[in-house]
Amino acid sequence: MNINFVASCKLPTPFGVFTMHGFEEAETGKEHIALTMGTLDDGEPVLLRAHSECLTGDALFSMRCDCGYQLEEALRSVSEAGRGVVLYLRQEGRGIGLLNKVKAYNLQDQGADTVEANEQLGFGADMRNYGMCQPMLEHLGITSIRLMTNNPRKVKALGDAGVTIKERVAIEVGRNPHNNGYLNTKASKLGHYLSTHQDDEPEA
Repeated sequence: MNINFVASCKLPTPFGVFTMHGFEEAETGKEHIALTMGTLDDGEPVLLRAHSECLTGDALFSMRCDCGYQLEEALRSVSEAGRGVVLYLRQEGRGIGLLNKVKAYNLQDQGADTVEANEQLGFGADMRNYGMCQPMLEHLGITSIRLMTNNPRKVKALGDAGVTIKERVAIEVGRNPHNNGYLNTKASKLGHYLSTHQDDEPEA
């Protein structure tokens, strides 16, 4: 995938001051960013989260998923390590887009799980593409990573895209009654590495 670097700037956050790097896909114009901290080009594996955009979880504090919780945990972990990267990838709703995500949530309100809802809309369970990651990391001088994820498909996809993964780092945060079924489905149908399973249902 052809990725163009656009510009960098400082980004102060509650977790520390990051450097934000902007990238653009040449073919589609889709925009992605990398939030970095510390020295990255010393050849040592870099702690990294490849986080797909989730407007509802990341910006609107939705408790239906664990995305916002994971984003905060990733930023906190990089800051505590003093070195690392969060890639923020513009592929909302596991790649189906924001409005289709609203449609999928409507189907989930009617009883479908997260996989069934996508499939009822004619999509795959996970439509994301990680081909942009390797050229972004190459620009940053990163040769290998410690990947923060619970998702084995992401590990494989990044590996297939040419990213050298030295270690998978679990990032289990944010389970609550509103996303419990969603997380259980991710474990049972998508193979996510999640250590807990709960049976309680969200309150009406």
